[in-house]
Amino acid sequence: MTHAPSRNTSGFNVPEPASRPGDTPDFSGLNLTPSLDAVRPAPSCPAADTYELANALIGVLDDNHGARGAWNPQLPAKVLREGLHIMLKTRAYDDRMLKLQRQGKISFYMKSLGEEAVACAAGMALQPQDMLFPSYRQQGLLFARDRDMVAMMCHCLSNAKDNLKGRQLPIHYTWKEGNFFSISGNLGTQFPQAVGWAMASAARGEDTVTASWIGDGTTAEGDFHGACTLASVYQAPVILNVVNNQWAISSFSGIAGGQNATFAARGIGYGLASLRVDGNDFLAVYAVTQWAAARARAGHGSTLIEHVSYRADAHSTSDDPSRYRPKAEASAWPLGDPIDRLKTHLIALGEWDEERHAALQDALGKEVLVSYKKAESFGTLRDGPLSPVPSMFEDVFVEQPWHLRRQRQDLGV
Repeated sequence: MTHAPSRNTSGFNVPEPASRPGDTPDFSGLNLTPSLDAVRPAPSCPAADTYELANALIGVLDDNHGARGAWNPQLPAKVLREGLHIMLKTRAYDDRMLKLQRQGKISFYMKSLGEEAVACAAGMALQPQDMLFPSYRQQGLLFARDRDMVAMMCHCLSNAKDNLKGRQLPIHYTWKEGNFFSISGNLGTQFPQAVGWAMASAARGEDTVTASWIGDGTTAEGDFHGACTLASVYQAPVILNVVNNQWAISSFSGIAGGQNATFAARGIGYGLASLRVDGNDFLAVYAVTQWAAARARAGHGSTLIEHVSYRADAHSTSDDPSRYRPKAEASAWPLGDPIDRLKTHLIALGEWDEERHAALQDALGKEVLVSYKKAESFGTLRDGPLSPVPSMFEDVFVEQPWHLRRQRQDLGV
């Protein structure tokens, strides 16, 4: 892996990205050539048999929009169209929610623009009973499991129908019935939680897999290393996903060590099966998730997957990426757009066309608008109705302690 420029003062190294605002985007220092002919070992293989794949870039879609190689999951056209539908739905939802935030109707939002395949393909490859421990850019998992869009919007509005009762920031979803664990703003906590859940599932003899997602920056936190150790030692049925979208808020991936080795290679030291995949290739993400799930379900242990993608928009609505990276960087990303790539593949197969694509986009846009009108009927952030005041004392203790009873009495509720 080629090193990007660094600033070295008196022996102290400060990594620097290859380009800053005003520069021409430069991705030449990254290994971004998909390995379309990468070997696909059996899911039961020793972890060491995957280590070359930790430094490759597993891909399926070629430059001619075909699917090739041992990792091709051979998905029927119906499944591919469903994947395209879910990714487009995620993007339409994101676009509307961002506009609502800019209008002051919700307080905060984070888009997954350019990363839709990471969550949508994985969500489709896993089974409904599998437990998900997401980060805050995996709303596609919810759509892959057919979560009600109105319920998601009610949460973001913090209205009377918010299933979290106004206790979480927007986009910090939870959905018990869908096996979707509560998103935490404290990044990294979900990794050891996922491993612990997987260990408990295995101890109970359950046939389930647990999957979790973090960003590249979070790999620099202790929770990442603790989770990898436990996953390896106890061969937990868990999939540990690292979404390398090149930027952690305003710091680039090199600050987390991405210049020195791939993030997938970190799994090697723990004895984990380790894969690095083109995160903008829907088929490749589906294939590696399917492989890792089969490995875990059969009792062969955990897998660490690095999804190489690009955060095409701001980190959040409180971020301005033009201050730390070139404006044209997203459009220059060599791995392209995941939706465009799957769409073009389907067209090449004769299973899709521009007219149907435009009609689907239009229908999804209308669905989002109708859903928002319904969500707004249950209350708005500005005008309510919000969750009732007594609810702030509920859902924590089985038996409410005296000091909370006293506080509730003092409020007269």
